Amino acid sequence: MSVIKRLPRYYRFLGELKKNNITRISSKELSQRMGLTASQIRQDLNCFGGFGQQGYGYNVEQLQNEIGAILGVQNGFKTILFGCGNLGRAIASHMTFEDRGFELVGLFDSNADKMKDLRIKGLSVYPVEDLEVYCKEVEPKVAVLCVPTEAAPEIVERLVKLGITNFWNFSH
Repeated sequence: MSVIKRLPRYYRFLGELKKNNITRISSKELSQRMGLTASQIRQDLNCFGGFGQQGYGYNVEQLQNEIGAILGVQNGFKTILFGCGNLGRAIASHMTFEDRGFELVGLFDSNADKMKDLRIKGLSVYPVEDLEVYCKEVEPKVAVLCVPTEAAPEIVERLVKLGITNFWNFSH
């Protein structure tokens, strides 16, 4: 596995360390926790610059920020969620989009009239008919699909025509 494929794993793991109030970690400790060798970790991180200090280890927050910058997680990609049934509501409510470099900006559903009073993280659910106008104004780059599998291809085709080419597919 290449270093590029390991970076998201480092990023997530460092986030867990931060949540547990761990501020500094050595490559040896990191290797034991992640199941990699200390040498591999040092080689991986040296590909992008020297983040650690010999005998002192890595500052967890700083390292996560540096890896986050490499991965582009600070970009805040505007994201819409399509399909506000049980799965869509759960993802919109509980997923920390911001921690992953995304900003949830809009919710859409084919039954939006049934959900007119529903607000998730301060966002209203828009009807599918408003999609074109909304996308021209807001210019989202990512769509999260929480729709039935058979509906997904048509929705994706429509979204691609509106300039959205990045998808998280939770079709079911």
